[in-house]
Amino acid sequence: MRRVPPQLLMLGAAATVQVSAAIATTLFDRIGAGGTVFLRVALGAAMLVALWRPRLRGHRRRDIRAAVLFGLTLAAMNLSFYEAIDRIPLGIAVTIEFAGPLAVAVAGSRRRLHLVWVVLAAGGILVLARGGGGHANVAGVAFALGAACFWAAYIVLSQRVGRAFPRGDGLALAMVVGAAALVPVGLGSAGSDLLAPGPLAVGAAIALLGSAIPYSLELEALRRMPARVFGILLSLDPVIAALAGLIVLGQGLGAREVGGIALVVAASVGASVTADPDEGTGSAVPLA
Repeated sequence: MRRVPPQLLMLGAAATVQVSAAIATTLFDRIGAGGTVFLRVALGAAMLVALWRPRLRGHRRRDIRAAVLFGLTLAAMNLSFYEAIDRIPLGIAVTIEFAGPLAVAVAGSRRRLHLVWVVLAAGGILVLARGGGGHANVAGVAFALGAACFWAAYIVLSQRVGRAFPRGDGLALAMVVGAAALVPVGLGSAGSDLLAPGPLAVGAAIALLGSAIPYSLELEALRRMPARVFGILLSLDPVIAALAGLIVLGQGLGAREVGGIALVVAASVGASVTADPDEGTGSAVPLA
């Protein structure tokens, strides 16, 4: 991967995440959103544990508590997101969810220009919530907003866990906690169908495309690009999600919805471009 430009790694990571989300919707009719997210997180946890082989020994209790809270937040974020894309198009759900990292990026800033990005993003989300193209779903929008809140918490906690645990140990532990928390949801939604060969195979593909591959690509990209450039490229996620929804699921969007996505993307790019040099990207590897 060292020979591949980091910008291409970022775009590849975004594409695999959104394609995995699109593929996940094909399981909803059989095992529901709850069963699908459980398979995604549980199988993703197994892959990361095999990759990093995390250990609890040698870590302080507060670090372990942070990893547990991180895992619970991760589970809630993924469940909210999957419930959202079960009700509204993928591109709209991802765009609304982007309010989370954007809020973290401008939180605490006293620059008036950052207020412009907040207003711009809020306007875009309001346009999407109104659903001029007939895609409005109150529950779907609510779940996407919930995912945005959990994504914001995920970002803050990921920074704490990243400092406390080397390599990907903290993420692997958090994924195990998240999988355990989702057991009742998965069993309640799908029961024994979780063990059927079809859902297991698709779930493994979702876990690979949505966790293992993008995590590795973004980790390598972050080593070789400025945080500001990372933030700008990450801002393209809603556009890539809309394309994945169109190509994989046939989810066309109206002019109003395309305009709403454009407003949120513009706000996110603007926040990244105008961020102070010592600020982070305001984001972390999204597992949703």
